Amino acid sequence: MPGAGPDTSNRPAGGREFNAAVKAAKLQIEGLTPHKLRHTAASLAIAAGADVKVIQHMLGRADAAVTLNIYGHLFPDRLDEVADTLDARRIALLTARAA
Repeated sequence: MPGAGPDTSNRPAGGREFNAAVKAAKLQIEGLTPHKLRHTAASLAIAAGADVKVIQHMLGRADAAVTLNIYGHLFPDRLDEVADTLDARRIALLTARAA
């Protein structure tokens, strides 16, 4: 996907560039990999309020369904919020009609 980041499809995960960056940053995290950082970035973006299409684009995925299958459990359950908003709009409409 254009604009989703550099093409790393032909590089092995955990290659020389990544290892050099980890060393330069003086990170001492056992088992740190680009894949784990990718999951962390997606999880943090979801926690910050990003929707599935933003995460899809951020990760360079072609299909939002894949993103939902992997990260769907991290999206907050907003059913109560949606119900409250719909109810408030219904009341506002009924009030406006009555006036």
